[in-house]
Amino acid sequence: MNIDLHTHAKLSKKVDFSLAYFQEMVKVAVQRGLDAIAITEHFNTKNFADVYRTLDEHYHYNGHYYEMEGLKVFPGMEVDIGEVGHILCIGELGQIRALREALNGHETKRQFIPFAALLQLTASYPDMLVIGAHPFRESTPLIDLDPALLGQLDAIDLNGKDLYSRGIKQNCADLEALSKQINKPVVAGSDTHHYMQYGVVYNTFHTTCETVAQLKKQIIDQAFTINIDENLPVHVAEAVRLKDIAKNEMILTQSGK
Repeated sequence: MNIDLHTHAKLSKKVDFSLAYFQEMVKVAVQRGLDAIAITEHFNTKNFADVYRTLDEHYHYNGHYYEMEGLKVFPGMEVDIGEVGHILCIGELGQIRALREALNGHETKRQFIPFAALLQLTASYPDMLVIGAHPFRESTPLIDLDPALLGQLDAIDLNGKDLYSRGIKQNCADLEALSKQINKPVVAGSDTHHYMQYGVVYNTFHTTCETVAQLKKQIIDQAFTINIDENLPVHVAEAVRLKDIAKNEMILTQSGK
């Protein structure tokens, strides 16, 4: 089963969720060979609840994932922490909604939840998958955080954007070293906001998973491989370019200008 564990359903935090845009993304994800994705939309994006409310109105959620055009879409979100850094949380829809509700009042930089407090919240959901996002990104590094807290994560994120910006060789080496330091596996996520970025990096699980609990077990057992597209730099660069164009057009359209 091919799965991307770090994806976004919106072009940016500032725009409204567009079902038509996300449907286009899903179509391309399938074309690029993906069987499943996790939506890890920013928890403080504009109208976060609209993403899952809209999907509920148009697609079947079977208790574990949405079924969209042959693609399994697992719910999740990306959370900012007070120490600086982003954490991916993937779980059942009710859990994601409850966690988002618990983060009310923590949406801005001065209010972001401390890492330890977020881990306490996610511990309430034993099957929830908790991943340290792009740990070496200059703007949101995780590497200087308490190793004891990092060790409570389920995995760390080999990120498509960072493979492009930092270089594949350097980023892979850094992630491998951190993985050994905290004894946690590395998983892949494209971090895409634009369909061009699907497939640049993804995980191939040895068995098909139907629940987040099964995903988590496969990751803990390291029963998967990571695939990096040799054309990753081209795809990510083009995705960034097209995203900026489309984002500006969408902002103008949604503002009525």
